[in-house]
Order: sequence, then structure tokens, then C-alpha cells
Amino acid sequence: MPNSTKQTIVRDISWLSFNARVLQEAKDTSNHLYDRLKFLGIFSNNLDEFFRVRVAALNKMLLLGKSAKMHLEANPEKILKNIQLTVIAQQADFDHTFSDIITELGKKNIFIKNEKELLPSQIQFVAKFFEEKVRTEIIPLMIETIPQFPLLKDKSIYLACVLGSTKASMLRRYALIEIPTKILPRFIILPSENGHTDIILLEDIIRLNLSSLFAPFGFDQFTGSIIKVTRDAELDLDNDLNNNIIDELAKGLKNRKKGRATRFVYDRNIDPDLLNYLIKRIGLTKKDNLIPGGRTHNFKDFIDFPQGIFNDIQPRQQSFVHPLLTQPCRIMEVMEKRDVMLHFPYHSFDSVIDLLREAAIDPLVQSIRITCYRLAKNSKIINSIINAVRNGKMVTVVLELRARFDEEANLRWKTYLEEEGVKVILGVPNMKVHAKICIIKKREFNRTKQYGFISTGNFNESTARYYGDHCLLTTNKNILSDINKVFDYLENPSTKSELLSTCTTLPVAPLSIRKFFEDLIAKQIQSVKKKNKASIVIKLNSLVDQILIEKLYAAAKAGVDIKMVIRGICCAYTEMKSFKEHLHAISILDNYLEHARVFIFKTNKTYQVYISSADWMVRNLDHRVEVACPIFDKEIQQELIDILNIQLKENVKGRIFNNEQTNVYVQRDEDVEEVRSQIAIYNYLRSKEYKS
Repeated sequence: MPNSTKQTIVRDISWLSFNARVLQEAKDTSNHLYDRLKFLGIFSNNLDEFFRVRVAALNKMLLLGKSAKMHLEANPEKILKNIQLTVIAQQADFDHTFSDIITELGKKNIFIKNEKELLPSQIQFVAKFFEEKVRTEIIPLMIETIPQFPLLKDKSIYLACVLGSTKASMLRRYALIEIPTKILPRFIILPSENGHTDIILLEDIIRLNLSSLFAPFGFDQFTGSIIKVTRDAELDLDNDLNNNIIDELAKGLKNRKKGRATRFVYDRNIDPDLLNYLIKRIGLTKKDNLIPGGRTHNFKDFIDFPQGIFNDIQPRQQSFVHPLLTQPCRIMEVMEKRDVMLHFPYHSFDSVIDLLREAAIDPLVQSIRITCYRLAKNSKIINSIINAVRNGKMVTVVLELRARFDEEANLRWKTYLEEEGVKVILGVPNMKVHAKICIIKKREFNRTKQYGFISTGNFNESTARYYGDHCLLTTNKNILSDINKVFDYLENPSTKSELLSTCTTLPVAPLSIRKFFEDLIAKQIQSVKKKNKASIVIKLNSLVDQILIEKLYAAAKAGVDIKMVIRGICCAYTEMKSFKEHLHAISILDNYLEHARVFIFKTNKTYQVYISSADWMVRNLDHRVEVACPIFDKEIQQELIDILNIQLKENVKGRIFNNEQTNVYVQRDEDVEEVRSQIAIYNYLRSKEYKS
């Protein structure tokens, strides 16, 4: 139960509970085996990032101790101990789940074979594959003879080998081989018999051929165990963009590869002497996160498990173009008549590309300004704005170089954009630009027209296929006036107080978003005190900010009905005597990643509806440039209300947030209709009719 000093759940424990929900999906036998394998991969990838970032941060907090002058967790040492205990338990659950999936694959005649289970014909295939594809991509390291232990790369896996000889018992050596998964596929389909599909992992191909590598040196005994190191991924940067952020970022990216090890995962059957040797040479202690596991690691690669071997995968529902934007049409003409809300991934992201392409071609368009946080690998957004430059438009891109794990890609985009004549703005000192906004200016008959869009998610056509987000296309003058002010500020950050404080329609972080939502919650409390009905519906990725959580507690205690859909971290307690009946929260985990931020405040029959790029976290509200946007169009308001109501009825993939965060599924009574919200939302939007 909450304590009197901080009535919130530790964010890192809540995050681990979120990742446990991902593991639940891998365990769910109603999911296809291919999807279950992908969820294992997502779980593993999530956990890697958690150790790179959050565990690394907690370790730094521990080192800083009482001298820390920043927002810290109260007891990082205790949290780190809880993390290790939780992760070890989850790892055991993970291994059991993987074993179950392997059994189910076997029932479909799909087998992941190791090097000891191969047929003679498969051994020949593997030997040839090794000689032709693998041998030249690996360099074994004889680690006992190297004065300085090699730096084990983050995101890589290594085969730690013990080499011995039956003829010379004293001849015992250790070696390391990096598995070249960035160059070669992790999964190799073998020639198979009897209707089977046999697959071998790349590391097992190397295991089988250890004699080919080491026999010439007098060894005839070989064992190999997979190990993996996760490193601190936080960039230690000078936050002043005017002090050559590009050089600092490049330096930070190099240092990331050298970051302190935050986790060491190993095959629990590894040779004990080799394990102790590695722990010592890597510079770990037994107090560090030493995680025993199974034979296989880096399960993130299972996200790319070969799909073609399955013949019973049902195609997922396809995104469709919003009925008002079906091509051929002039999207800007549609926007002049009415606002349009795109709901991804149900609606196609192509409409955003079409709008930018239209702006690039239209001879009357003069300028485009857009923020870019995470871009697709072969971004059509970039292609469109490059074409706009070539057509004589003034294009400004606010590019966030510090988008975590996309820094290198964004550095490359910066160079490319500048070479093409785009004006690139690198953001604001000491904070990230996370707002998702764009504005297009057009001069027609001596009159300036403006068109804009504002989104809860990135302008990224790849993630838009499976991230649930909302994007408003609008010509509302008040919204566009504030978007212009945000861009003016981003181009000249010294004008922060002068420009952002004049935004009258869009609440903007770090200046006003938290206060704005505090005031809205306070109004709901006052409404209840005046005997009116008041409710709040919130959808977020993460609810962490203590100030806003305490405001929600106060509202629930006063009698405001609060319902929340939160995908990831929820630090709010939902079971306290003072408001148990008024605060309810669920998490939905399904095929699509619920990424949108939506807020609905209702008093009697009056609604105020907002979308935002910002989660309720300190980093978003105080250390990023974010915007929230009111929805004025009544039809779009109702769309968002209907979508949130569908999600609140979720009883297939929904989990209830309780104080213990045990991920109990929403229970469905026999007489209650089954609601799988992502399917229901698709059907709702597919059947919706619009008046142009």
C-alpha cells in the first residue's frame, strides 16, 4: 500500500509489470505461434532497453548518493535489488514459455535443431554453409592471451568457448566468438525430410564447426555457451546546442559502446570456471545483474523469425484511406471545408504523405515547417519535403538528434537534408523536441492560407502500420497561430517566454501543459462540489508525474469518475479507501501498440477533448517541447469518445491495474458481449460515414 510521503508506485517496478504483460501475450495460446515468438522478441528487446537506460540511471543515482541534485528515486539500491529478483523470476517464466512454444512448433512439424540433432545431410549442409558464409565473418579471440579484455558490444551475443585436449590435460584455453547476426540471418532453414521444417540458429552452426577453427592448434574438445552484455546507453552530452552538439553527440555515441555493463546474461550450463573468469575480466561483481538463462539469448531476433514457414497465418486487417481523402482529391481543399482526424493504424498513413506531396507540387505553396523525431528508414516524409525544396519551397525541419537509439540515423538525415537545401533546426538547449506538428503556408489571390497537422505519434510511415495514434488535419486559425509560435520559438529558443506564453489555444511544455491539466482536473472537482456530474477519461503510454497523480487522487476522492487506459507504466494506486469506486485503470496489449495520448473531460453533457504528444511524466512535462491540442469539431470529438469507450469495454486483451500490478485480465460475465477493442475500432471506423 502507498506510504504517507510518496503515494505512487515505483516506476521501474511498474515498467517490469508492463513487460510481464508482453510475456503474457507470448504465453497466450490463442495467439498464433508466430506472434507468440514475436512477443518473446519484444519482451527481450524491451528488457535490453530497460537495462541500457533505467538500470544504468539507477546505478548512477546510487553512485551520486546524497550529493545528487536532480530528480532521483528515493531508494535506488532497494529498487535495483527488486529489479534483479523480478527479472530472474521473469527469466524463468520466459524460459518455460519458450519451451512450451518449441513443443507446439514440434506439433506442426517445425523444429529448431541444435548442432547435436542434425541428420547427416544437414551436417553436410551446415559445414558447407559455414565454409561459404560464416568462416570469413568471425574472428575467434583467445582472451587469456590478450592483455586488455576485449570490449563486448551491446546488442551482440558471443559464444564463450572452453577448448581442451584429450592428449594434453593441461591444455585448456578460453575463446570468444562474436556471432555475426548483423551480417548473416540468425535463423537458417535446413534441408528437411518427412514434411518437417528444420531450422538451426547461427550460433549452433558455429558450435558444430569449432573443430574446424581450433583443431589445427591441438585442441579436440570444445564447448560453447552463449553470453551477452547489456551496457549503459545514456549519452553523457553537453546539453548546450550552441556548444557543438554534433561533435558531442558523435562522441557520446562512441562512448555508448563503452558504457558500463548493467547486465550479464549467460547460459546457466556454462563452465563455472569460465563464468568466474568472464565476470572478473568484464569488471562485474556478484552484486551486479548476473542473469542465468537458457542456451539461447538475444531473443529480440525472434521478432524476425521466418514467417514463410507457416501456412496458416491469417492476414491482419488492412489499413484503409480515410473516406474523405480517397485519391484523386486535393487534400488541402478538403481541409478548407472541415477538420479530418486520421486514426492509425486503421487509417492509412498515405494521406499524410499525399498532403505533403500535394504541398510540394502546388505552385502556390510557399513554405513547409515540420518536426521530425523518429523517421522511417526510407522515409517518404523526407522524400516529399525534398521534392518541395526542389520545387522552390522554403522547408524547415526541426530534427531531434537526441531521439534515443535513433541518434545515428538522425545525424545522417541532418547531412542529407542540408545537402538538399533544407533548413535544419536542431532543437532547444537542455530539452528534446517531442511535439509532432507541421504547418504549410500558401499564397493565393494576395491572401495567405495555412494548413497544418498535429499528431500523438511520429511522422513515420513504418511505425504507423502498428502504432495506435491520432493525427488532426486542420485549418483552424487559432491552432495554426500557436503552431507558428512554437516553430518561431524553435528557430529562436531565446524567445521562449515571449512566444510560448502567448499560445492561447495549445498548451505547450515545458511552459504550461502540467498547469493546464491541473486546472482542468480542479474544474472537475469544483463541478462535483456544485452537485454536477463530472468525469475524466485519460489515455496515456505512461502515468508517472507525481503532481498530476495526486491531482487525480484528489478528484477521485471528491467523487469525479476517472477511467484510464494506460499501455505501459502506471504509478498511480487505484485501490485506496478514499476513492476506490472512482478510479479505474486498464492496460490493453494486442496486435497494435497503443501509443495515443487522449484526454476527455465531461461535465454533465459538455465535453472537452484533447490529444497530445506528451505522456504524464516529468521528462515530457518539464524537459521536452510538447503540445496538447483541443478538438473543436463535434464529429471528431465524438469519434475519440467512441473509440475510448470501446477501449474501456475491452474484455479480451485488457488487464486491470491494481495496487500490486499483478496484470489480472478484465473478467467477462457470460452475458456480456466479447469486446476485442482493436478489432471493434477497426469495424467502427470502417463503417463510419462522413459528410464532405
